[in-house]
Amino acid sequence: MKVRAKLRNGIVSVKTMSKHDMTTYDMAEKKTGDRNNANFITHIVATVKGETVFEASTSQFLSKNPILKFEFKGIGAKGDKVEMSWVDLKGNTGKGSSEIK
Repeated sequence: MKVRAKLRNGIVSVKTMSKHDMTTYDMAEKKTGDRNNANFITHIVATVKGETVFEASTSQFLSKNPILKFEFKGIGAKGDKVEMSWVDLKGNTGKGSSEIK
């Protein structure tokens, strides 16, 4: 997972890219004939200093290698780390972090 975070005027802007195939139920059925082979990111969390600044429950609507952008304020300063993680339908996880610049 790639993460970039920038502080500007008291607001931290974060941009992430998660490397994941995001196989939907329809795609899995076309490929293998079995909808149970679907696998997509179901939960994404971002934290700074142990506090959650972004959290999303997702479904198969995200594209392959999804890019997310979000902003927050009140937590974090230059040099703090934004830590991101995701979990997919099969329990696999991905992590990434970036220092706020």
